[in-house]
Amino acid sequence: MNLNRKLQDEYDIIIIGGGPAGLTAGLYAARARMKTLLIEKMVWGGQAAITENIENYPGFPEGISGAELTSLMKEQAARFDLEFLDADANSIKDAQLAGGQGFEISTGQGASAGLAVIVATGAQSKELGVPGEERLKGRGVSYCATCDGPFFRDQDIVVVGGGDTAVQEGLFLTNFGRKVSLVHRRDRLRATKILQERAFSNPKMDFVWDSVVTEILGDGKVEGIRTKNIKTNEERTIPAQGVFVFVGIEPGTGFLQGIVDIDEAGYVITDEDMKTSRDGIYACGDARKKLLRQVVTACGEGATAAFAAQHYVEEIKGTAYK
Repeated sequence: MNLNRKLQDEYDIIIIGGGPAGLTAGLYAARARMKTLLIEKMVWGGQAAITENIENYPGFPEGISGAELTSLMKEQAARFDLEFLDADANSIKDAQLAGGQGFEISTGQGASAGLAVIVATGAQSKELGVPGEERLKGRGVSYCATCDGPFFRDQDIVVVGGGDTAVQEGLFLTNFGRKVSLVHRRDRLRATKILQERAFSNPKMDFVWDSVVTEILGDGKVEGIRTKNIKTNEERTIPAQGVFVFVGIEPGTGFLQGIVDIDEAGYVITDEDMKTSRDGIYACGDARKKLLRQVVTACGEGATAAFAAQHYVEEIKGTAYK
């Protein structure tokens, strides 16, 4: 491996992922006058940016759209000279910078290097993996109610899942659909109680309990789903023009295999300071193994990761405050 080849630029800290965790880490690192690069491959703001309303982030009594909140986060971080790069991080390799330490980040736009790396790659929606899903993506199958809900005005919609996201997005879809049927493999919801109360009191919402989707039906576009009751084995066909899938998330950590310790589900294992098993690499937000995945926890972890990375870099440079 050539550790000394010319890189596009060198940084104190490189952050991979531009959701709330990454943006907060960028804000804290830039305010500490660390030369910092933030890399995001898709939507600035991550999954939060496509959330219709965030009502549990402190300071916004009436709630705030995810797009607006994360846009404000990016604007705030940019004030402190944080650098942004729209690119996909493909790999992390060793690089020899100050003190012979550092990491090279390869992207579709070249390579950059940093003394410390903060992984804030978040997670993406899981797929059902049933017949018809792949074929009908973008033709009625969706993973984003905010993005695609308006296309299903006065139509029948199916939502798959039982957690906060499924229920919240299902409620949002009642603004457009004639009827929203929520399919859940259990006989009760996992969502926060206040969301459950709103869902059960909404006349447009229907619930298909103890059931899983076995097939998405349609020729060229979604026409319905086939379900199976896991207790009775009864099969049922539900007509629908839209199917929205919210059955969990998968961390975007594939490029970290063999670099840091990752659990069986793909989440990065860290200590309370967001440090991974590798010196100089930190992780925060939904990519990290933890109990609660919320915008507010992602922001706290981003701040902690940036503070820890700052001290690591200052130790390498010999500028740490003793």
